[in-house]
Amino acid sequence: MPGKFVKVLKTIGRKWFIFLVALILIVFIFDQIAAIIITIITIVLFSLSYVPTLLFSKKLNAFLSNIDLIEDRSLARRLKRPLTLVQEKMYKLSKNQVKKDWLITFYNGHYSFYSEKVIKKFKVLYNKGLGEKEILEQLKNFEINTRAEIKAIEDTLVNNDRLEERKVSVKEYRDKKRYS
Repeated sequence: MPGKFVKVLKTIGRKWFIFLVALILIVFIFDQIAAIIITIITIVLFSLSYVPTLLFSKKLNAFLSNIDLIEDRSLARRLKRPLTLVQEKMYKLSKNQVKKDWLITFYNGHYSFYSEKVIKKFKVLYNKGLGEKEILEQLKNFEINTRAEIKAIEDTLVNNDRLEERKVSVKEYRDKKRYS
């Protein structure tokens, strides 16, 4: 018996909007003013449900503006939000980053945020002709630890058409370094 009750509650939870519309229509047949009041209350409650999302978006943007590099797990811990919510928001931000100064990459199943300072430094090193290994050594002070991160940054910048062609190739840079 309890299993059937739970099943009914889950069904109602999934189809609440249909039940609400049916309830408003039934109330409208008997009392139009009450139906209008229920509709207004529903619209207000539905609108208020978006307020936490908007507040979280502003808090996330303010937090990210003060950080050079952060991963989604650390961000979720610091903001005390569920990881799925943070990943969803970072996914949405990563889709609209063509004209942004910062960068969000996705690799190894998680998102990473890089500030404008990190991306500018990366672009300078990339244009000098440094390879992944050399760029990684130069960006260690920004807590970039793997070549996979460097590759993800490069790929994301290329995919968003934010990385110009190298002025000096990696081979030319290494030859110049070796012979000087």
